[in-house]
Amino acid sequence: MQQLRLTRTRRVALIGLAGALAVSLSACAESKRDEGAGGGSGGTMIFGAAGNPKLFDPAFNDEGETFRITRQIFDTLIQNKPGTADLEPSLADKWESSNEGKTWTFTLKSGVKFSDGTPMDATAVCFNFDRWYNMAGAAAQSQMIYYGDVFEGFAKNEGDAGGQPVYKSCEAKDPTTAVLNLNKAKGAFPAAFTLPSFAIQSPAAIKQYNGNTVTQSGDSFTYSEYANKHPVGTGPFKFESWDQAKGEITLVKNDTSPTPAKLDKLIFKVIPDENARKQALKAGDINGYDYPNPADYGLLRNDGEQVLIRPSFNVLYLGINQSGNPKLKDPNVRKALAYGINREQFVKSKLAEGSEVATEFVPKVISGYTDDVTKYPYDPEKAKQLLKAAGAENLTLKFYYPTEVSRPYMPNPADTFTAISEDLKKIGVTIEPHAEPWNGGYKDDVQKFGKQDLHLLGWTGDYNDAGNFVGTFFGREKKEFGFNNPELFSALAAADASPAGDAHAKAYQEVNKQIMDFLPAVPIAYPTPAIVVGPKVKGLVASPLTDERFNTVTVN
Repeated sequence: MQQLRLTRTRRVALIGLAGALAVSLSACAESKRDEGAGGGSGGTMIFGAAGNPKLFDPAFNDEGETFRITRQIFDTLIQNKPGTADLEPSLADKWESSNEGKTWTFTLKSGVKFSDGTPMDATAVCFNFDRWYNMAGAAAQSQMIYYGDVFEGFAKNEGDAGGQPVYKSCEAKDPTTAVLNLNKAKGAFPAAFTLPSFAIQSPAAIKQYNGNTVTQSGDSFTYSEYANKHPVGTGPFKFESWDQAKGEITLVKNDTSPTPAKLDKLIFKVIPDENARKQALKAGDINGYDYPNPADYGLLRNDGEQVLIRPSFNVLYLGINQSGNPKLKDPNVRKALAYGINREQFVKSKLAEGSEVATEFVPKVISGYTDDVTKYPYDPEKAKQLLKAAGAENLTLKFYYPTEVSRPYMPNPADTFTAISEDLKKIGVTIEPHAEPWNGGYKDDVQKFGKQDLHLLGWTGDYNDAGNFVGTFFGREKKEFGFNNPELFSALAAADASPAGDAHAKAYQEVNKQIMDFLPAVPIAYPTPAIVVGPKVKGLVASPLTDERFNTVTVN
């Protein structure tokens, strides 16, 4: 990976773990799962999803349940090698940078078509880059979280993120050569090109179904007919239907894909409750699901199911909104919260085997991690002293947590909330709980409107770069955290633009020290999430980035 390299030992460890995960899986319990299967290919797989998708246009998405689906419909220019965070070709056979990292040339696969029959060529690639850059309207731009983080602004908002946006132009030199011109180098490239939000979509379908239309009414957003009913890509599957009453999203094989699926049909069945997903797998109603309860691993294995534990590529954190309760602007109050949480006990009692206490916001496997940061071990007496010194002994905080969802970094949000809130109560903090559905309330209230004082969130890495974690969290002013720290913003921008290799890693190590002194949030854990399938599904490769592709899956 050009922009950020793991140290040799960490890189080998991650690849080794990924190789161990690349075992053949089999998901089909005895009843419905065998219907239609034939000769190790064809048939239908039903996967138990933890939550409803937001929509099917990945440009406007930033959450995992939607990306799980869009990764099957769309391809990016570059993708992650299955089971790893390494890069490999996808729609681009090769890529190279020049002009000190400000020009990227992609040599595209020849003859690829979108599932609507239109050509996937350099003109289509440039259409997508121009679409993102020229997206009009505050509502639409506010939903393009990844584009805003990586490209730092839109055509009509060139003051965003402290200055000139990254994107300049895209040229279709010939049908198989797309040249991306940047205003400035970006350390996250080329790995950031693997982001599912940057998937290449059919220009014809976007135009036909008004794909750029996003409207906002109060706290709610409404998306186009394209985003809800007609997404068109080059992926191994194509969209067939979304039955919201049943909570089922049906994809069918895309025969024109450069990586066609072996399955005829792939159904995502929304089952928010983790125990209900487990029972559905046992009954044969689904073939697999994600984020099993760590306490169930042994039982699942005893029943013949396959539990694949991913290497940790994520972080769980307690978010702190400094624009909420004014006491939270005091760094000693934030430090008191950190000292008041028994993270060691939480990890041991609530998370899966192999999970660790987080000491910063970057997982250990990523270059840029450093052990040389300020740490906050469990010390309730010190926490009480800090609150007293800050005049915050009678602190009352609105603590938001999500419902109807399981996340890789948070398999059971209610249990996580209970454990942390009970710890905080012991140091004298009064907690006002606010439980909200993940989609349709929680994420918008926390990230767009900043209604909370404290909240639970986390991050699974999208690509192998420290900036994908700390830059995404703390690279600019955000409602989620409610602080303005120009010094930190500048340090993160400089690290992001630093050359690949040791300089890039060292820059982020220094930033991580600064972050853990400022403490805009409290890192809780590096969880190791698992994915489980039954004994008759073959070919699924578990990914540390939860980037599982179903085109290699068969149902025997």
